[in-house]
Amino acid sequence: MLPELFLQRLHHQLGDEYDAYLASLDRPRAVALRFNPLKTEAFPSLPFLGESVPWADYGYYYNPDARPGLHVWHEAGLYYLQEASAMAPVQLLDPQPGEIICDLCAAPGGKTTQIAGKMMGRGLLICNEINPKRAKILARNIERMAVSNALVLNHHPSDLERHFTGAFDKVLVDAPCSGEGMFRKEEAAITDWSPETVTMCAARQAEILKTAAKLLRPGGRLVYSTCTFAPEEDEGAISAFLKTHPDFSIEAVSAPTLSPGRPELIDDPAPGLEHTFRLWPHHQHGEGHYAAVLRKAGDEASTLTPSKPESTPKEWQDFAKDLSISLPDGKPVRFGTSLFWAPVQLPDLKGLKVLRPGLELGECKKGRFEPAHALALWLKSCKTMQDYAPDSPEIAAYLHGEVIPSHRKGWCLVTAGGLSIGWGKGDGRVLKNHYPKGLRR
Repeated sequence: MLPELFLQRLHHQLGDEYDAYLASLDRPRAVALRFNPLKTEAFPSLPFLGESVPWADYGYYYNPDARPGLHVWHEAGLYYLQEASAMAPVQLLDPQPGEIICDLCAAPGGKTTQIAGKMMGRGLLICNEINPKRAKILARNIERMAVSNALVLNHHPSDLERHFTGAFDKVLVDAPCSGEGMFRKEEAAITDWSPETVTMCAARQAEILKTAAKLLRPGGRLVYSTCTFAPEEDEGAISAFLKTHPDFSIEAVSAPTLSPGRPELIDDPAPGLEHTFRLWPHHQHGEGHYAAVLRKAGDEASTLTPSKPESTPKEWQDFAKDLSISLPDGKPVRFGTSLFWAPVQLPDLKGLKVLRPGLELGECKKGRFEPAHALALWLKSCKTMQDYAPDSPEIAAYLHGEVIPSHRKGWCLVTAGGLSIGWGKGDGRVLKNHYPKGLRR
């Protein structure tokens, strides 16, 4: 049962479309996934896929009975299960390889990994999450989706101002919100809703937007998004922001499959709100979403100062040579007991709460190197590999943590249907299993 006060307000918002909205809630949800271009350039034909998501590259609807989250290729990072409407904000952000980008409210990682897929490993992606538990989920999804150029942070958004003012070419604010657009998907969104929640969220969103404005360089692009229908959190949030930030304006972006913003829903709207976007479940095949594209006046370069590179350990050099592994442009970073490969733009990490500073390569241990699971997922190939069919008993055994037969010796990249899923270490008869214990089935 939807909250009565919500329904009254939505009836006012939608008018003649109100009944169509209610009818849409009785239809099955449109579920979707997004392929990962970091994993392969040739996406396999999956029998459960349907039509493409019209507003998102690599997005496809799928048959929910198929349960693609249980397939080995999900664990391999071939795709991310993501609500279709949630793919729109990153498409509007238009990330490019080589840019310096911030996802300010990033967990669980759907939009972050979508940004990373468009950056193709080039540039720096800083993704931040205030909640420590959710930040760990974000870091795990960064790893699973083979993202090599992400710095994962755990901060209150405002903490980043002293480190990154004027640093970013683009900033995404997928703001915490009252979740009205998720009522059909999440029962908790209904039980947690109240008019006071809407007011509280709008105040919090205003503070996050103020921080985002400081992080963005002059000339940069800011995309703000929510998964709610509340005008106070959507057109109202953008209008209030523009009136206190005259150096920003709404940028008109072509997105013909999306519905326009509704300036008439708020008092004294700022110019251009009709060029923001709404996604309605009775208009688009997805849940409720809102997005606005903003441009900061001026044209100045990023203020970010890269840190000095560290030396590359001999243990890694020997390991990489033995397996013919080549890394992209970047620099080594020691983080705890692990060695990471970071983008050249990575700044000094002093004073930051860091979960991951790039691609985890592994650990140097008494003259030898032990590779990380993240490196296996990132690799497309190396000198020693063993491939099995995705539905083979060998892959099932590997995911369970068992040894699997192989004539390989030494470290070996295990692949399922040509897609890497982890490491094994062979003795000529079997591969000792190095699939992480926390991921085993």
